[in-house]
Amino acid sequence: MSEAARRRDAHRSSTFGPSALATPANALTVARLLAAPVLVILVALRGATWPAFAVALAVAATDGVDGWIARRQGTTTSGAFLDPLADKAVVLGALFAVAARGEIAWAPVVLIAVREVAMSVYRSVVGRRGVSVPARGSAKVKTLVQDAAVGLCLLPPAASARGALDVVMWVAAVLTLVTGVQYVVDGRRAARIRRQAVAGGGREGGSLPGAAPGVHGQHRAAG
Repeated sequence: MSEAARRRDAHRSSTFGPSALATPANALTVARLLAAPVLVILVALRGATWPAFAVALAVAATDGVDGWIARRQGTTTSGAFLDPLADKAVVLGALFAVAARGEIAWAPVVLIAVREVAMSVYRSVVGRRGVSVPARGSAKVKTLVQDAAVGLCLLPPAASARGALDVVMWVAAVLTLVTGVQYVVDGRRAARIRRQAVAGGGREGGSLPGAAPGVHGQHRAAG
């Protein structure tokens, strides 16, 4: 069975279509997105506290659950947009709030933020050209390290260990930059393969290599 046929079968068996908005997965994603300003306010006002840590832990614990639900009930275009937005809002919002209090260095936070914004723009550009870049395992590791860094920054017993927190933040920043470079390299390779396939007439009976599917996965399609 071709990839296109498998996608059609998946859509037929899905509870929700690609254009659906009111889905359980989207509701959970929106809840994570709304938790971001709550977390930022808690950190900005009181720094590393158990309530702030609890909010961050709850958000991290549900990260991925929305993707699992979406894959079972049907991925949506709105979910593909909202999920990475919620992730970035929580991570960057918390890190900026902690850095603003002088509890971690600004440099790794700025590097992480610049990389995340740059990759979002790059993903949008290559997506408009019909190129889909598959996620590497290192991208998932990067996400886990970022979540761990946020958790440590908000954990009251660890808040006073400035040196250790800075080390963790630099590890997260370096890994974030490395995965960004990997994503660009993979994107260029996928675009080249797609151009070659278009020039050769594509593959009979299936989608072009590197072609972006109609709807990306709910949870971090890449980077």
